[in-house]
Amino acid sequence: MDSDRRTFMRTTATGLASSVATLAPGSVAAQAAKAPPAAFEMPRNMTLLNMRTAAGPRLGVNQPRGVLDVAAAAALYKLPAPVDTDDLLQHGKGGLLSRVVAAAAEGPARLYLQESAVLHAPLVTRPEKIIMMGFNYRRHAAETGTPIPANPILFNKFNNSLNHHGGTIALPSVAKHFDYEIELVVVFGRQCHNVSETEALDYVAGYCTGNDFSARDLQYLTTQFMIGKTFDGFAPLGPHLVTSDLVGDPNNLRLECRVNGEQRQDWNTSDMIFNCRQMISFASRMMTIRPGDILFTGTPHGVIFGKPKAEQVWLEAGDRVVCSVEKLGELAFRLT
Repeated sequence: MDSDRRTFMRTTATGLASSVATLAPGSVAAQAAKAPPAAFEMPRNMTLLNMRTAAGPRLGVNQPRGVLDVAAAAALYKLPAPVDTDDLLQHGKGGLLSRVVAAAAEGPARLYLQESAVLHAPLVTRPEKIIMMGFNYRRHAAETGTPIPANPILFNKFNNSLNHHGGTIALPSVAKHFDYEIELVVVFGRQCHNVSETEALDYVAGYCTGNDFSARDLQYLTTQFMIGKTFDGFAPLGPHLVTSDLVGDPNNLRLECRVNGEQRQDWNTSDMIFNCRQMISFASRMMTIRPGDILFTGTPHGVIFGKPKAEQVWLEAGDRVVCSVEKLGELAFRLT
């Protein structure tokens, strides 16, 4: 692991600027280098992550050989490439990324890292919008005494709330009632405005595991949820952004949340009141959704807020929260 970290930091610092690749005629790398510039394109058939470095987030792609360091591979083969997931999604560089991945398939082992040696960054870091969905599971609505909504209940978080796999949340002193909310998160790859339910999933680049961490006492201090949702680090995402073609139906995925090893939530996205197609179509009629924007789709039952008051034991510093969504990986973070 230490050697992987040292290799990664060396390549981060130098960008492999001094490397010279000799491409065999007819090789995959040579063909990729000669390919014409790609049009705006979403990534496909990939499991992506952002690696945390001193210079900022850096794109990685999970491969059988390990995590491909995209910047290192692009420098070695003198190919243009997205810097991170925001650059990838917002500028439609899926085609460019495919060329780099194809070239690196024949590349040296130093282009690949063990994921255990990677420090994760948030899967997106600068979306224009973070759209949230409230009370979107039937049993969650029932446990909180909330009537089934007639329309999707949308609210928002901001970029300061973004957090990453392996991260920490510093609990603010102005609140006391902290709660977990495992959620499927939709990541957009095309501009989306006034789209039909039939077409809605065509605008999705991929999905990831998220947690709508909440301060319930502030969430219900007023009629608006925002102040209980928008503290620094209250939107962990990770560890992977999995492209939509690898996920299939987003409304048939198991979700789980554990606190200090104890299972608290275990359900399926099929229980959503408004499915992903319906939510996307509804939100797109209210605003233009841009590539790189994200949508949290609601949490299932099992939250602390849904228990009788006598049984509500709120999260506290030292707790470890682990969340997973089927096919998307396990997101873990600690409270301090």
